Amino acid sequence: MEQLTFDYPAQRAVTTRAHVGVVGSGDLEVLLQPASDMQARVVVHTSVDGYGHIWKSVLDRFFTRYDGAALIEINDFGATPGVVALRLAEAVEAAQGGERGAQS
Repeated sequence: MEQLTFDYPAQRAVTTRAHVGVVGSGDLEVLLQPASDMQARVVVHTSVDGYGHIWKSVLDRFFTRYDGAALIEINDFGATPGVVALRLAEAVEAAQGGERGAQS
């Protein structure tokens, strides 16, 4: 089991939480919550050791499009980079849906 931490600058506050995915063979869960400062922090708990450079590449690409100040916890059980990108996008969509609902 390996734990990785990545930090990214953020431009806007996140106001809601989101939870997508499940921890299971070839999948992962993403827990997203508001951060107290204007940065994004991602903590990855993965069952597959030695792939930190792949995680960094996937997250670097994700954060070229996402600028929210969030704490993101990823619990991985061997997901592919495509699944990681999909779950991250789902978490952002779920959180943004919650923000729109809160403003209505």
